Amino acid sequence: MKKLVLSILFVLQAVFVFAQQNPALKGKVVDQKTQKPLQNVTVTLQSSNQTVLTDFGGNFVFQSIAEKSDVVVIKTFGYVTQTLVLEPTLGEALDLGVIILEVDLASELQLSLVTITENDLGDDNSGSESTSGLLQAARDTYQQTAAFNWGQARFRIRGLDNQYSTTMINGIVMNKLYDGRPQWSNWGGLNDATRNQEFTMGSAPSDYTFGNALGTQEINTRASYFRPGNRITFSGTNSNYSWRAMATHASGLDKNGWAFVVSGSRRWAQEGYFEGTDYGANSLFASVEKKFNDKHSLNFTSIYAQNSRGKNSPNTEEVNNIMGVRYNSYWGWQDGKKRNSRDKDIAEPINMLSHFWKITDRTSLNTNVAFQTGSIGNSRLDFQNANNPDPTYYQNLPSFFSNLAGGLSPDEFQTYANIFRSRSQIDWNAMYIANQNSANPGRSVYALYEDRTDDKLWSANTILNSNVSDNLTINAGANFRRLKSNNFQNLLDLMGGQYFLDIDPFFAGNAAQPDLNNPNRQVGEGDKYGYNYNLFATTIDGFTQFKFTYDKADFYLAQSFSRSEYQREGLYRNGIYADNSFGKGDKAIFENFGFKGGLTYKLTGRHLLDFNGLYMTQAPNLRNTFSNARLNNNITTDLVSESIVSADASYIIRAPKLKARLTGFYTKIKDATEISFFYAESIGDAGGDEDSFVSEVVTGIDKQNMGLELGLEYQITSTIKATAAASYGQYIFSDNARLRTNDDNLAAIGQNPVTDFGTNYIKGLRQAGIPQQAYSVGLEYRNPNFWWIGANANYLADSYIDASNILRTDNFTIDDNTGVSFPGANNQSVRDLLKQEKFDSFMLVNLIGGKSWRISRKTRDTFGFFASINNIFDVEYKTGGFEQSRKATFPDLQQDLANGTPSFGPKYFYGFGRTYFVNFYINF
Repeated sequence: MKKLVLSILFVLQAVFVFAQQNPALKGKVVDQKTQKPLQNVTVTLQSSNQTVLTDFGGNFVFQSIAEKSDVVVIKTFGYVTQTLVLEPTLGEALDLGVIILEVDLASELQLSLVTITENDLGDDNSGSESTSGLLQAARDTYQQTAAFNWGQARFRIRGLDNQYSTTMINGIVMNKLYDGRPQWSNWGGLNDATRNQEFTMGSAPSDYTFGNALGTQEINTRASYFRPGNRITFSGTNSNYSWRAMATHASGLDKNGWAFVVSGSRRWAQEGYFEGTDYGANSLFASVEKKFNDKHSLNFTSIYAQNSRGKNSPNTEEVNNIMGVRYNSYWGWQDGKKRNSRDKDIAEPINMLSHFWKITDRTSLNTNVAFQTGSIGNSRLDFQNANNPDPTYYQNLPSFFSNLAGGLSPDEFQTYANIFRSRSQIDWNAMYIANQNSANPGRSVYALYEDRTDDKLWSANTILNSNVSDNLTINAGANFRRLKSNNFQNLLDLMGGQYFLDIDPFFAGNAAQPDLNNPNRQVGEGDKYGYNYNLFATTIDGFTQFKFTYDKADFYLAQSFSRSEYQREGLYRNGIYADNSFGKGDKAIFENFGFKGGLTYKLTGRHLLDFNGLYMTQAPNLRNTFSNARLNNNITTDLVSESIVSADASYIIRAPKLKARLTGFYTKIKDATEISFFYAESIGDAGGDEDSFVSEVVTGIDKQNMGLELGLEYQITSTIKATAAASYGQYIFSDNARLRTNDDNLAAIGQNPVTDFGTNYIKGLRQAGIPQQAYSVGLEYRNPNFWWIGANANYLADSYIDASNILRTDNFTIDDNTGVSFPGANNQSVRDLLKQEKFDSFMLVNLIGGKSWRISRKTRDTFGFFASINNIFDVEYKTGGFEQSRKATFPDLQQDLANGTPSFGPKYFYGFGRTYFVNFYINF
């Protein structure tokens, strides 16, 4: 009997083992060039969303598959996704054999992406870039086109600024609390080290966070996730920088459970594409992981990316016509070298400790703690009782003399233009001489300073992922962030003098004192002056998400809650706001929530319908919470959380030869707030015809973004692929807003500094600086001998100027002294004068190609290069611009325009002309 039982048990064990060793589907994934197995490749069955990862040998297995036609998707970062159609036979296992993945050209582009477009429209010291969105994580044809082809024209996916996206490193949110945008330069130049990314589009579900209307980008720096090996890269270009060198080593996970990655790069240029734009950046990355056992692993990541670049100036049409679009007024010659007065310097190292806990085979917990510190500085010139050193100051331009004289003849205008050309750059030598000849010996009348931010940010989060069953996955997370941000003016260079006086020469008496506690202070290089305050922010948020997977449909539901607490602490007692500047002010507290859900319906394994919807509220950022943070503790009047509604619907085709996505989208943003600073004349009660430096606060801004996206990719032959992409959108302000100004001139004479201008008539205006139409077609040839070439043509249109808000209030048309309209200010004349400028459409043609070689047949060593030429026909085009707000009334603006060349016309930014990029790399 005992033998019978043992025999039965043996047979059952054999059957069990046999069943385990005879899966329903299996295969092996290898690299096309090296034929070496690829680990951690994601293999997914589309009908059921079953997913497995390949092991060390590149093998994968599924124990069960559907008994009908299905599609299997094999993908990993850096390789072209393989889509295979399955035709299973009842009762028979499928062996797909060896599946070859070839290197994705888009990933090479990503690793060698020259720079993300930087937006210099503001000097708000945030350091963040307002860019074309989640560029580095682009995956499908449409997103790749938006990143690499349209991004150079500041195209933004769905018309959304990247403050409506969430960027994370190991689940830690990288969006700045100051303005909501990620600071790309904090990991700039580390393309190899940040290549492991996951991207979700729009409000689609993410395993790491609730997200926002634009999408999420997760960068994973876990050392064991990097493929072992070394990579050295050297590049040359003529865009923001000239040269780049980069090296990376990844050890892989050894038998003792250790893995480490180190990477470093340097980028530099004496001058970038625009005149006087010097560039220097050094970046270092290290990640070390210790795997203790199958359940616990610790990873430490350290990132240091120092970046310094000279900015380029926006210029009026008058200046561009005289000097050309590459002209930059921010630099001048000093000791035979070009010196830029407006440098942006960033150094904010990140240190992060991550714990990975595999609780069960179905449940894992990832906990991260991060500390980031460092500084951001934006330099500029300061001057007291001296001439404005800006060569494009309006009194230096021909238009000033034309308006002064009631017009100039062409010869006279050319004479003044020639004078401007001879003085078109900053005269550093003249400023040094002025300091030496100062009426007060040793006192500088000119100095170079920086608007400086020193941040200390603690972050912590924990993320739970649990596959509760074959049909249900739960994601949950909690985040905490605590920021202390010191903001001040930092004196950089006395330019030959011995001290600079800490006063505001535009005011008298106590109002001239930035700090009544230390009046008439003499400051030296490295000293703080002008303004000095701390911003504190504490945020907590959490989310839960439930994803359901079935044969014909997948759907998800998610919800979130957040709490934000902001406070300002003045370190100076400002003379204008003596009772409301020193010490801690009131706290601003916001509590917000969000809900989202979506459905994917599988018509077949190749054809899908996808729907996503989102409703959430979002706290204002720090920048918009305090209306005049440099000088007082005032919290913005009528400040409320934004509300965001977003929806999209897609038809998706995933066939072996054809991949396509057609999406319709809609986003509505309500109650947004924007704060800006400028000099203005004649703004109602703010001082008559005198110039006033005001902060403009616009609240209750409503935006509506809707449109269509299309991405197509067709494999014509095994070597030729065609692509097409299109975006058609309408991005408008859907309602009027409310405008107030804060005028320090009024506060200085004891009056209420806040002027309420009432309705801001912006309804129907287009959102600025975004091509609202974009189209692209491309063709690519890949030779089996590992060389390739591609070309694409891109048409972009419907981009508009940033309209002045103060010009679109009743103050523009109504005389404050009489209460009636200015003479001639009727509906038609005002409409003609304030018509929003639409930029010309343009076509950009790009070429790209490359070649790679195997150095040894016995190893994975490869060498390669690729080169690209963007805007091959050297098309000149505007990427953005803004109307100046100085002439704030109808008669003032009309007078400025009277002679055809306004002194305060709009200022414009231009894109790069013809640029090249050459990249050499070696993997070993």
